[in-house]
Amino acid sequence: MPMSNVHVVSHPLVQHKLTLMRDKTVSTKGFRQLLNEIGMLLAYEVTRDLPIELIEVETPLAKTMQPTIAGKKLVFAPILRAGTGFLDGMLNLVPSARVAHVGLYRDPQTLEAVEYYFKAPTDVAERLVIVMDPMLATGNSAIAALDRLKRRGVRDMRFVCLLAAPEGVERLTNAHPDVEIWTAAIDEKLNDHGYIVPGLGDAGDRMFGTK
Repeated sequence: MPMSNVHVVSHPLVQHKLTLMRDKTVSTKGFRQLLNEIGMLLAYEVTRDLPIELIEVETPLAKTMQPTIAGKKLVFAPILRAGTGFLDGMLNLVPSARVAHVGLYRDPQTLEAVEYYFKAPTDVAERLVIVMDPMLATGNSAIAALDRLKRRGVRDMRFVCLLAAPEGVERLTNAHPDVEIWTAAIDEKLNDHGYIVPGLGDAGDRMFGTK
């Protein structure tokens, strides 16, 4: 499995919160809060190497040149519906970011991604886009979202997920070798229904209390 562009975030807080989320007894409210918190921590990791530039700032004592993020503002692109669970946490960290929405659902028979909604800033092609979805299982939804954004001219993207299956990582890296992946864990495998094992179940259902 190609791993050169895969980053597993081993920070103790991320791993601790992920363990809490795996527990099937965690409430919908608790699951949603933990996903929000992990979203913020993963955003910190995925933006670690953003370019910076120096600007002049006047403190109460003196003028000084200090670093700030360079270039256009980020775009956060959650894959609907579960990807929105990351959004609030990431926006808390980068409140000036733009937001794109990619609406996809997984056909229960074929497991293929079907698009039903897409909305992005008009100049999205000029920005770094962080695509997010809690689960990288078959990889179909992630690949479809990245395909759609590339058709809009986007060339600088990163993918963030909570959990990944080896099969999804391999498919995504083969389809989009230019897109780096950040995840809290790579689990054992996919089951026959396309769910990550041991995983944490269906992230969307657990976020919204649906079955």
